[in-house]
Amino acid sequence: MRSFLERTRFASKIIVIDFGFLGDSVHLVPALWEIKRHYAGAELHTLSAAVGAELLGLAPCVDHPWAIPLTTKSPSWWKHWDVLWALRRQEFDAAFNFTGSDRSLFATAFIGAPWSLVCEGDRGHFWSHWLASDWVQRGTRQMPVFEQRRQALAASGFSLEPARFDLRVPEEAKRYAREKIPENSVHLSINASTPLKEWPLDNWIALAKLLLAADASLRLAATCSLQPREQARLAALAKAVDDPRLVCLAGPSIAQLAAILQRSRLQIGGDSGVLHLAMALGVPTLTVLRDHAGLDEWLPVGEQHRHFMVACRCLEQDPADCLTAGKASCLASITASQVAEEALRQWR
Repeated sequence: MRSFLERTRFASKIIVIDFGFLGDSVHLVPALWEIKRHYAGAELHTLSAAVGAELLGLAPCVDHPWAIPLTTKSPSWWKHWDVLWALRRQEFDAAFNFTGSDRSLFATAFIGAPWSLVCEGDRGHFWSHWLASDWVQRGTRQMPVFEQRRQALAASGFSLEPARFDLRVPEEAKRYAREKIPENSVHLSINASTPLKEWPLDNWIALAKLLLAADASLRLAATCSLQPREQARLAALAKAVDDPRLVCLAGPSIAQLAAILQRSRLQIGGDSGVLHLAMALGVPTLTVLRDHAGLDEWLPVGEQHRHFMVACRCLEQDPADCLTAGKASCLASITASQVAEEALRQWR
């Protein structure tokens, strides 16, 4: 039987559906480069959450990043008829879906490309295979997520070149970063999607003070989104540290955040999309993490990427003690002095 690639060589308009947020979208990029290379001259579209569309707009292989207004508690997929109808009218020749989640699978089917390749998801239904023309098994989870997606293409007839991200940051965003922070700063990403993934604020305050006291030439840049909870944490950090060598920036765009990371010598943070963006940009990282099932496939690989990891009993609790308390007690056990020592080693 001919491969999916052989059967869809004619495709002139392709869409990739992935409803992940920042980190998921970063891990999608190497597969997008492969799709663009194998369908020479074809338009490549993507459909993702808004923050994912911002990220994918930095990938030159993507011709049109479409956004759908998803949040961590999103409404039913069919409530975004306007976007889905607009995509259906595009008359795509082929579609790719690397997650196989119910929401993305329904959207893939509705968009209506006659040929669609979907990765087997974590759970299947008897009706799932009616919604796509072709299915491929997910690769081993012993490799990074971006490589799993590339291997799904390899199993579908693609010949792979070395993985690439090659994100292009606009000059306007680079100018913004130059105006805001000195080169070789240390970037602090103090927030995550949930308090259970966040190093407590007291630890961040202690770390910032230790780093600034250790080297007079060191500069810190801390960022957050426009979410009120994140802005409150960032404001508390700025007030407690009270040092002009710490620059706090709320609400940079993804392009501006990428430019800030490019001017940084080190990214320090938790389990969030900023970690993956830094990895894609080639910026060394130092991360504070809870251990949990499936974490390994998301961890950046290489000597320039370090982490501290602790076990978390909250993963087996409902409700979790840390969520009730509003902070992750397990992560608090990782001390600021431990992180500062490793950060200074990497920065120097």
